[in-house]
Amino acid sequence: MEKTWTEMKSNSSWMLFKIMGEFVNGFDQMGLIGPCVSIFGSARTNPTHPYYTKTVEIAEKIVAHGFGVITGGGPGIMEAANKGAQQAGGTSVGLNIELPFEQHENPYIDKDKLMNFDYFFVRKVMFIKYAQAFVVMPGGFGTLDELFEALTLIQTKKITKFPIVLFGSKFWSGMTDWIRQTLLDEHHNISPEDLDLIKVVDDVDEAVNHVVEFHTKNTFTPNF
Repeated sequence: MEKTWTEMKSNSSWMLFKIMGEFVNGFDQMGLIGPCVSIFGSARTNPTHPYYTKTVEIAEKIVAHGFGVITGGGPGIMEAANKGAQQAGGTSVGLNIELPFEQHENPYIDKDKLMNFDYFFVRKVMFIKYAQAFVVMPGGFGTLDELFEALTLIQTKKITKFPIVLFGSKFWSGMTDWIRQTLLDEHHNISPEDLDLIKVVDDVDEAVNHVVEFHTKNTFTPNF
């Protein structure tokens, strides 16, 4: 039997309590963790792929500079980042979400730092609020969603500016060329300084150093 409009409205009202619960739980747990870098990328990246290996290296070096690592908690690049953090003895956080495919928690998340979410938008708030930087490896729609949300919030000054590093110029060049040529030069839909919000690199040390150098001049705080 189909639900009536009144029943759907009632269910939507109760949903608010579940959403509030996810926010409260997330804020309570994430607020205790300390400075972290969020690392994003495809869940489909195989452990034999060079991007997987590079992600492990980046996470290990990020941890050596005193940061923890936050990921989406799943396989692929997320697993690689958590693996690097844990191998280096650092904080390894996983913000897992239930999906019909691909997503399952990886074994490299600290047991007391695995959080499960039903709502993407709540999960994205946790990524952004508690990250001191984003390192974005090659990925799909989810990776792009997280990247452009952060860029939009920084551009509009809704959150504190933090470094956003795109790793892999071959992968990202089509997008960055389009941003520069179409969004900026042709249509003037962004400002020239918006291009400075991202840094494209191919070297592990360059990625890590960009994050570290930014924070030699800035205090660690939640972004809003």
